[in-house]
Amino acid sequence: MSIGLSSSGNTMAEPKRIIVGISGASGIVYGIRVLELLRASDVETHLVISKPSALTRTSETNLDLEQITSLADHYHKIGDVGASIASGSFKTMGMIVAPCSIHTLSEIADCGASNLLTRSADVVLKERRRLVLMVRETPLHTGHLKKMLSVSEMGGIIAPPVPAFYSNPKSLDEMVNYTSARALDLFGLDLGKIQRWSGMDGESSA
Repeated sequence: MSIGLSSSGNTMAEPKRIIVGISGASGIVYGIRVLELLRASDVETHLVISKPSALTRTSETNLDLEQITSLADHYHKIGDVGASIASGSFKTMGMIVAPCSIHTLSEIADCGASNLLTRSADVVLKERRRLVLMVRETPLHTGHLKKMLSVSEMGGIIAPPVPAFYSNPKSLDEMVNYTSARALDLFGLDLGKIQRWSGMDGESSA
């Protein structure tokens, strides 16, 4: 008996859509750079920003909130738990939190969903999509490391913003570019901003 369902057997292709979360850790420049890199690509971005990030925005940049949100295709307020990105049926490639505070890491590790940022991360994990957390903290005590292990065991990727020096960066901006692009590399996105290692005897290539 037919109930009107398609019998084609075709599966819907994953859309080129990424959720970008910015939490209150130092290093808001990483979230901004991720948005800038994705804006120059064909990837649709959905941005959510935690309330504490306003402190780092004002102390680390000269940008206002609107200047940052304008970099995204879609901006969702932190308290809007009914937003599209709060549902697993809303298809995405996954989510990156740049930077990721220990508070945000801990809530994700504990499967908390007190706001749209952590709810979206939990949705990404339950749907077995890619979650990348650019955890910005040092030194780390055992409790921090256990939370990181918990997220890793659930399928998330812990990617602290650690600079690479083999490319001989000439400026802080180059280091931020490289680190941000490497994080997006984890989604299979080659944005042409990485000087790749090809061995001690070879030449690094873009």
